[in-house]
Amino acid sequence: MIIDCHGHYTTAPKALAAFRAWQRESLTVSRALQLDGSAARLPADPGVVVSDDEIRESLEKHQLRIQAERGVDLTLFSPRAGGMAHHVGDARISEAWTRHCNDLVHRAVSLYPSRFAGVCQLPQSPGVPPANCIPELVRCVKELGFVGCNINPDPTDGYWTDPPLTDRYWYPLYEKLVELDVPAMIHTSCSCNPNFHFTGAHYINGDTTAFMQFLDSALFQDFPTLRFVIPHGGGAVPYHWGRYRGLAQDMGRPPLETLMNNVFFDTCVYHQPGIELLLQVVPEDNVLFASEIVGAVKGIDPRTGFHYDDTKRYIDAVDWLPPPARSKVLGGNALRVYPRLKAHVARGPRSDGVAVAQGRLG
Repeated sequence: MIIDCHGHYTTAPKALAAFRAWQRESLTVSRALQLDGSAARLPADPGVVVSDDEIRESLEKHQLRIQAERGVDLTLFSPRAGGMAHHVGDARISEAWTRHCNDLVHRAVSLYPSRFAGVCQLPQSPGVPPANCIPELVRCVKELGFVGCNINPDPTDGYWTDPPLTDRYWYPLYEKLVELDVPAMIHTSCSCNPNFHFTGAHYINGDTTAFMQFLDSALFQDFPTLRFVIPHGGGAVPYHWGRYRGLAQDMGRPPLETLMNNVFFDTCVYHQPGIELLLQVVPEDNVLFASEIVGAVKGIDPRTGFHYDDTKRYIDAVDWLPPPARSKVLGGNALRVYPRLKAHVARGPRSDGVAVAQGRLG
């Protein structure tokens, strides 16, 4: 089974964006009332009204079509990372937005359970302890059947004022992740800082920063079974593996390899040399296939004639990768890192939506 561990609902029906626009407008009105000395109150949540047919249309022309064309069986599916925007409003705003985003992903998974498994965003907010996210995490895992979550290491979206991921500030959330036995993907959101393009700089900064924080801490001594997936090929980490080995040595930290019990990398690297470097440097047990469709880079590479984000094609072209290692990367590692995924896969198709989708996709 070919499992893509990194997909986002970037083609969600317009009603979701309309709800976010309503939230932003309500915030503007609320702030104006506060300045005027009036009582500031947000109006009642109008909800996100989307039909099943709208969800089908949003997926069958995009994610599902691409999965079928590229030979991907299942995608771990989460809300659009750039849309998490945890800096917007306060904790109440984030909680409402997160719940609607996760509910929409759950509906997509329910319609296509053999094609998608749910991964939730969390209702983070700058300066608000991560423990505030636990109820939504529990709801998504226990009630909606999600297999993992995304954690934004910078809820300010570009200014990094919250404590590092290794601070005890985060420990209550980690305790719950361990209890539920679900991993977290470290994924920043949009960038409010004009110095950092959000997909070209802020994302990669977040990946690299998280790894360095893990290296410079005893986090995994406190949580030996906690698991993180660092996306986008690990940012700059594989390219600078020697630097991090040397830093660990100079700082008196354990050898870098000790992190590999807890830290994993995906294959969202959009050229052949990058994929090969990743597979040469990072142990085969720590690389999970991913493409991030439909994601940050959607165009066709004029040098190859294929889409940049067709990452399975790069892996298929690595002729020196032994078959057992290839099998791990393309699916086996995901089933191991995301234990709840096994039960999701074992249940198989559970609605007519999958059969209809497969028929339409040919």
